[in-house]
Amino acid sequence: MKFDPNRTIPVYTTRGDCEAYVVFPMIYNPLGEWIGWLTPEKEVFSVHGDYVGWITPEPRILRKRTDDFSRPKSQPPTKPPNLRTPATVPLPPMMAELPYDTIDVLADEPERLPTLDTGEALLDMD
Repeated sequence: MKFDPNRTIPVYTTRGDCEAYVVFPMIYNPLGEWIGWLTPEKEVFSVHGDYVGWITPEPRILRKRTDDFSRPKSQPPTKPPNLRTPATVPLPPMMAELPYDTIDVLADEPERLPTLDTGEALLDMD
């Protein structure tokens, strides 16, 4: 799949729910808040620089269940403006079943893609 930087692409869960949008290379939640970015190799990182998984052609964001996430943090790009999300999205494509060793991040672990002002990676305000 080739991403067009001028096109808003819905990202679906395995159940067919639209839970994110890609405007390459940025990823946004359904409210239009920035939650991550894509590399040219289709790897997905959170706004805090943590590796999340990869994006598939359908598109879905997946990761291996046993990934130890020992990769070093990546430097996040500059925060983009919020996205004005589309009012409607196309019906999702038919999704292939996932093998047991693969997790649908947006369906099973959406906390891996927090907004910039939330998430476990933030320091306490104390």
